[in-house]
Formats: sequence, C-alpha cells, structure tokens
Amino acid sequence: MKSRSYRPKVGLILGSGSARGWAHIGVINELNKAGIQPDIVCGTSIGALVGAVYAGGHLGELEKWVTKLGLKDVVSFMDLTLTGGVLKGERLMAFFRQKFKDCDIEDLSVPFGAVATSLYSGSEIWLRSGSTLGAVRASIALPALFAPVRHNGQILVDGGLVNPVPVSLARAMGADILIAVDLNSDLLGRHLRRGEQPEADSRSPSPDHPDSEQSTEWVKRIQNNLNALLPTWNDNDNDEPQIPSMLDVVASSINIMQERITRSRMVGEPPHITIAPRLAHLGLLDFHRAEEAIEAGAQTARECIPAIKAFDIRTSG
Repeated sequence: MKSRSYRPKVGLILGSGSARGWAHIGVINELNKAGIQPDIVCGTSIGALVGAVYAGGHLGELEKWVTKLGLKDVVSFMDLTLTGGVLKGERLMAFFRQKFKDCDIEDLSVPFGAVATSLYSGSEIWLRSGSTLGAVRASIALPALFAPVRHNGQILVDGGLVNPVPVSLARAMGADILIAVDLNSDLLGRHLRRGEQPEADSRSPSPDHPDSEQSTEWVKRIQNNLNALLPTWNDNDNDEPQIPSMLDVVASSINIMQERITRSRMVGEPPHITIAPRLAHLGLLDFHRAEEAIEAGAQTARECIPAIKAFDIRTSG
C-alpha cells in the first residue's frame, strides 16, 4: 500500500506598518513568480488589508490603484474627526467597498484571518468569519490615527498593539511553513532623526523632490490643526533637543511599541522565514509612495526565495 505524500501548508503572515505595507504587494508578487502559492494568509493592520485583497483574488487591481495614488488622492480619503482618532476612515472604506466588493471571509479563495485588539480588555481578537472589509477596518484602526470601530459587540483597534506579525494566528490556522513579513525591523527613532537618512534611503525622494515637499506641507497642515488645540510650549534652550510635534511623537511611539512587541513575539513564536524589507525612509502616512515600498518588498523577497524553497515546498508551474 502506497503512503500518501503530505504537502506542507504554507502560511504567509503580513505584518503591520501603515504606508510601508504596500511592500507586501512586492513580496507576494515575487513569491508567486517563484511558484510559491500560500495556502493560508493572515495579517495585522495594513497587512490585513493587503492579505484580504490577495485572498479575494484582486491583488493586481490593488497594485494598479496604489501605484497611481498621488498625495491629493491620499488627502481626499482623510475625514478628520476628534472622536477616537484623527481620521474616521469612512471615506477610505467606502472606496474599498466600491472598488473591491465585500464578502464573508469564509468565501475568500484563500483561508484568511486578521488580528485586532479589544480596546476595553486588551485582548487579541482573531477575525476569521463575517465581513472581510469589516475585519480589515477593525484591524487597521491605528490608535490616534483611525477611530476605533464597533465589531460584534466590541470596540476594536489596530491589531499591531498586541501582535504586529501574527505568526501565532497562521499556526493556529494550520500552517506548517511560516513565512513572515516584518515591516518594523529598522524603524526606531526614524521620525526623530531630522537630517539623518537610513542606508536604505537611496530610493527615496531627495529633500527638494516635489513629492517630499508636498508630503511635508501636508503633514504640517495636519500638525498645525492639531497643535492649535493644545497649549503652546516654547523651549528657548538651544542646547536641548527640539520638542517633536504631536504627530512625530505618535508615529515614533507606535514605531517603538510595534518594534519591541514584534521582537518579543517572534522570539517566542519564530517563523521559519522572515522577510524584512528596509523601509525606514517611508513615513507613517506616505501611502502615495507605493512604488518604492513595492520594490523594496520585491527585492527582499527575491533574496529569501532560495531559503524558502529549501523547505522542499511543492511549487506551482
């Protein structure tokens, strides 16, 4: 009697990272080119968004859209609010409902799961059923940026608070080979290093690049609107470090939190392969710089393909 060969299930884990998350598109493209088709996909925050679109079979459409995004397009999705976060997120999700039709997670062509956090209990919430876009909206509710959402009787915020790279979810969903994409490996202090560029910044616009100037002006407008609500603190001691803006403090605090949590969780729950694009040159809201992020993801994924294939995964094609 012949023994039945067993093909290990490949789990693709897409981490949080705000605008850096477009790098996931480049990673998936390179895996597919190499014939590596994930059997399970899960993600946190922007990783949940890209993962859901991929699991629904629309990654190509997403890539075409994000690579055409300009700064004005990004700003058009910004619906300012002072209740729960700077942005309500309704315009963005309304667009996604129009562009990518919602369906239940159970009906996606690839098994999918997203991670969110219960604001009241701090519990890690795994979203594996019901509305796909509802799960994505909960998972991307980054504190202080996007307003929390009500979901199944709970108030949920970004899953990156508790599990930025959800290896544990992929394992629980039955994945044997765990491929994790970590977007937070080189971020600490990025928003506070004025005039200092990381090594990977050779692809980013120079300070006099039009996109860089527009991005700076956009962030300044948001900061000015928010700072108008706060008391002014002038520090006249030139020998002391400059007090950062509120958005810089929020962004750097999120970077610190996610980098530390990612490191801790991945020590206890190590994936087999970690793909870690160097993306520190991209800011929290640089969604209009998709081409840079996608290329960084693709380049790093290409370097990891031999290690992935060493697991004797049966590839397609």
